[in-house]
Amino acid sequence: MRYFLGMDAGGTHTTAWLADQRHRVVARSSSGPSNPLKVGFKAAERQLELAARRALRQARVKAGELESVCVGLAGVDRPQVHRPLFRWLRRAIPARVHHLTSDAAIALQAAIGDSPGIMVISGTGSIAYGRDGKGQVLRSGGWGFLFDDAGAGYDLGRKAIIAALRGLDGRGPQTLLGAKICRALRLSDITQVILRALPPHEVAALFPIVLEAASHRDFVARQLCEEAGHDLADLALSLLKRLHWRDQRVRVACAGGVFQSSARIRRSFLRCLRWRAPRAQIVFLRRPAVEGALALARKLAEGADQ
Repeated sequence: MRYFLGMDAGGTHTTAWLADQRHRVVARSSSGPSNPLKVGFKAAERQLELAARRALRQARVKAGELESVCVGLAGVDRPQVHRPLFRWLRRAIPARVHHLTSDAAIALQAAIGDSPGIMVISGTGSIAYGRDGKGQVLRSGGWGFLFDDAGAGYDLGRKAIIAALRGLDGRGPQTLLGAKICRALRLSDITQVILRALPPHEVAALFPIVLEAASHRDFVARQLCEEAGHDLADLALSLLKRLHWRDQRVRVACAGGVFQSSARIRRSFLRCLRWRAPRAQIVFLRRPAVEGALALARKLAEGADQ
């Protein structure tokens, strides 16, 4: 029996699915965050190996029995990230062939297969990834939480803290966000947040608080959601322009926890994109992105057979 391992490695958690040659998923496992730009290389490697070993152990498959491994990893399209992680992957998870690509690439594969199109991901971070009919690949955004990740969970959590502090100063509108953040982080008042060295995933974990405040008619939270939708639409629009697709019927797929969790952000994204690219066909990824990793793992093995 031949086995294929697909992995979706993100800023919040890592998912691994193991399938056999009959396309049956024989094991599913998960572990912690594995974006090396957010948790570091060693921590990312630990979580990747943990998820892979759990899947193999669950199916009683030895690592040496793997035909191919495909890992979709946030931030991996940078050579300084790809090279060391690819070397590590080949050592740590033995297989006949390996493929290390972006999380956006596996999500796009899961959403529309081999067709041309664009994938916008908003989870802990954000990125857009476009692929034309010739296989040319372009990206937009995804430059990390310090400088980008607009419309993502970290961005919304950071802006919620900023809004709460500005509301306290009287530099901005009053908002429910301050009290809600204090409850979530167990602070006696919002000013204590500056003393906490919050890692990116903890800031991103404040995103649901923004949604909760928005559902209670908080003006600031609603504005943050509206802005997030526009920021994510801008990612897609930049690729539509660069690929000369602004006036064409092309699919724009959306994935990630922010899109999944917020109808308000989805509506904002749709309004903005349809206004500026009315022929775009917008679809939301209903399948796990790890399915795209499995599909690419199979294609990889088939290519190696030829």
